[in-house]
Amino acid sequence: MIRVILCDDHALIRRGIRDTLSDAADIEVVGEAGDYGELRALMRTPAGAADVLLLDIHLPGRSGLDVMHALKDEGSPVKVLVLSMYPEDQYALRALRAGAHGYVNKGGDPQLLVQAVRTVAQGRKFVTPEIAQMLVESLTAPVSESPHERLSDRELQTLLMIASGKRLSDIAEELKLSPKTVSVYRARVLEKLGLANNSELTVYAIRNGLVGD
Repeated sequence: MIRVILCDDHALIRRGIRDTLSDAADIEVVGEAGDYGELRALMRTPAGAADVLLLDIHLPGRSGLDVMHALKDEGSPVKVLVLSMYPEDQYALRALRAGAHGYVNKGGDPQLLVQAVRTVAQGRKFVTPEIAQMLVESLTAPVSESPHERLSDRELQTLLMIASGKRLSDIAEELKLSPKTVSVYRARVLEKLGLANNSELTVYAIRNGLVGD
């Protein structure tokens, strides 16, 4: 039996994932968490000895990528399968580099999620054909990167949320950060990308395929 923990801040999404996995006779959801604090507490219980952690990359407080770094530092043996509403080309490579065993888009085929859980439980990496192509291109392309690839995980998250039309106050509330902290991330993004305001930031995001136009 594959023991799975769900970590997503939306209860309805966790319920949907649980329902999807419940149809698989060899998979059991043994615990749920809504953020890193709840996950840490859960990992200290018997249920914490899970095989696979389904981890949302977009969490309040500490992002999923931050959580993976923390788990790695703690020497946790759990295999992480990242779930995200963002397309593969925005976060997949970052997640894999941070130690994820796989990356699945929340809007994908539910059966793909079951397949991914089984794959990473066996200690293998799960990547979609799109991610596999990205990996090949990252290995064969000349050593150069777009300016946004130099952003930190939280800076990239801030960029995507601003470009999606969210106000700083909304971002602060969603990420459970202070408005001042979000303003600092915004300032860093503008400086690193050489932009002047949110309008230019949004245009940049659209031109680079980070958000839809």
